[in-house]
Amino acid sequence: MSKHKVIYDTDPGVDDAMALVFQALHPDIELLGLTSVFGNATIETTTRNARFLAGRFVAGVPVAQGAAAPLERTAPDPLAWIHGDNGLGNIALDMTDEAELDPRSAHRFIVDTVRAHPGEVTLIAVGPLTNLALALAEDPQIATLVKQVVIMGGAFGTDGVLGNVTPAAEANILGDPHAADIVLGAAWPVAIVGLDVTQPTIMSHEYLASLRDRAGHAGQFVWEVSRHYEAFHEQSAQLAGIYVHDSSAVAYLLAPELYTTRSGPVRVVTEGIAIGQTIQKPSTMPVPAPEWDDRPECKVCLGVDVPGMLALYENTLCGTL
Repeated sequence: MSKHKVIYDTDPGVDDAMALVFQALHPDIELLGLTSVFGNATIETTTRNARFLAGRFVAGVPVAQGAAAPLERTAPDPLAWIHGDNGLGNIALDMTDEAELDPRSAHRFIVDTVRAHPGEVTLIAVGPLTNLALALAEDPQIATLVKQVVIMGGAFGTDGVLGNVTPAAEANILGDPHAADIVLGAAWPVAIVGLDVTQPTIMSHEYLASLRDRAGHAGQFVWEVSRHYEAFHEQSAQLAGIYVHDSSAVAYLLAPELYTTRSGPVRVVTEGIAIGQTIQKPSTMPVPAPEWDDRPECKVCLGVDVPGMLALYENTLCGTL
């Protein structure tokens, strides 16, 4: 019996695809569905990519199309220079075996699936959090029925790690800051895996080449899908490899002992020049802060065992767990 029943809320995206392969191959994860959201590309592109990925790696798992735009803002432009014109590094997409598109909206799929498995479902959300906010709006009680929410997003300034699209904001949170503030204030257990731990975690060129050579079809796919993405990292950050964003959220679910966390409520700035900034009031901070104090605590990842995380991903793809 699988240890973790997961709905993967995603905007594929190269790193989203690499995280999907990770989930598909780990024996302790049972994927119940993929829900698409705008973000790295348009909703039409991210939904197509989710259907392609599900069909190739988790046959029989449904895909539900989600939000095309944020709650209160316009949708961001596709990130073609990062993820390629097709969102998946410009690899050729054979849609012959694409997954079924569920007739329900993503937020309705989330509500129905959580209610069908009360206390069992983990939501791994690696794009803008619009679908989760819409699910809460439709059925607020699901917050008490979700086992855990693991989010890739945000940044909290550890070792000087700040935003990656503005000096204050990380891309997923800035994609829909209003939704993020709602989701982080709901009464479900939330763990935030942000840039503080995803940027220090780097898959080097050599690491990716080793996966290509040792991890069969999955390793070959990870290599091919990451070529455009690695070129972006080399140009933008002079990095001989890639930051490990979305797969870090999966690693946290599987092995939380690899991460050091800090507890406390989190707010998201929703206007002004710092829009999208994530700010935690640590639970050890004694001063009153009314905008935080009536909200539930979140766990924020501040440290990571990088070799341990990379070994977990490698062993999962190579079948050597």
